[in-house]
Amino acid sequence: MRVTLVGLGCGRMDTVTAEVREALTLADYVVGAARLLEQLPETLTPRRKAAVKPGEILSLLLDSNCENACVLYSGDPGFYSGARGLLPLLEERNIQVQVFPGVSSVQYLAARLGRPWQKWVLRSAHGVDCAVLPAVCQGTPACFLTGGTLGPAALCRRLAEAGLGALPVTVGENLSYPDERITHGTAAEFSLRSFAPLSLLLAEAAPILPRRAPGIPDGEFLRGGVPMTKREIRAAALGYLAVGPEDVCWDIGAGTGGVSVELALQSQEVWAVEREPEALELLRANRERFCAWNLRLIEGAAPEALSGLPAPDAVFIGGSGGALSPILETVHRANPHARICVSAIALETLHTALSRLSALDYETEVAQIAVSRSRPAGDLHLLAAQNPVFLITGVRP
Repeated sequence: MRVTLVGLGCGRMDTVTAEVREALTLADYVVGAARLLEQLPETLTPRRKAAVKPGEILSLLLDSNCENACVLYSGDPGFYSGARGLLPLLEERNIQVQVFPGVSSVQYLAARLGRPWQKWVLRSAHGVDCAVLPAVCQGTPACFLTGGTLGPAALCRRLAEAGLGALPVTVGENLSYPDERITHGTAAEFSLRSFAPLSLLLAEAAPILPRRAPGIPDGEFLRGGVPMTKREIRAAALGYLAVGPEDVCWDIGAGTGGVSVELALQSQEVWAVEREPEALELLRANRERFCAWNLRLIEGAAPEALSGLPAPDAVFIGGSGGALSPILETVHRANPHARICVSAIALETLHTALSRLSALDYETEVAQIAVSRSRPAGDLHLLAAQNPVFLITGVRP
């Protein structure tokens, strides 16, 4: 048996390549999604079966007793298709396989817009969850395949909720079909509209600041009367947490958002939990000030406010409201291998953090950071001591 995985372009036979058309002509068995099978001419083999899951397709092929089979994919089989799951299954059984590409909907939309697409961030929200905010924060436009519960409107709502309601977006519906429609607007406008199931969302690049090392000067934050973790402590905490670009972070007791912003600039997504109204307003203002659009605000007190958040890879606890023990237990349940850093100025907080982390089988380390900053005194400069701060870290092998 010889199997050919073919891309039908945007789903219509007049968009396929010559080699795809020839492969379909030679095929004595065809498998694919029902809507794709409906596009095939009646002159091709009548032996057709509807299936989309790799395992189901493999079973149909093995039972078919055919010589030349074609498996249909919309767009290009190499771009967010089920071919990724089917190819290893065929190779395990030493089945001869070829892949013939098609024109993807991304290529089609770019051509219709008259724009190059080689620098676009490409993501799929077709039947899967999608981190839309990190995608638009990479300095280039982001294009999303949509479908299921995450259509263009749902993705635009996430952008608008993050403060990007004015971000220009384009939606391409039913591309290449007679009812094709391409519309332009903003994330806020499109969050309230309905779109066809076969849609692409193109979001322009969100405004971002140049990347920099942790330790933003304190004076660059809007602070009001809310306490803020100082620059040196923030830089050290991020070093202990070792945050990477794919990490999901929690900042509990976020205050003005100093640590939240620094985490957001280094990670995929940050959930900042804060219960004070003034601090929440400052959090929103600082999110916009530093273009930290992947910073999500949660109003409420921990640990109750942590319910339902995505599992964290790294957690900073800057304030616990006297509930440090249950907060640590909640973090542990969410992800036992999350890296934890607790900031403390009171000896009692230090003791609680150490005892609870140890009881939960974390390897702990304590650092005391005492910073002195210079201040002018006439022609001289004197050092003024800041309050010493304990950073208690917990990690599990």
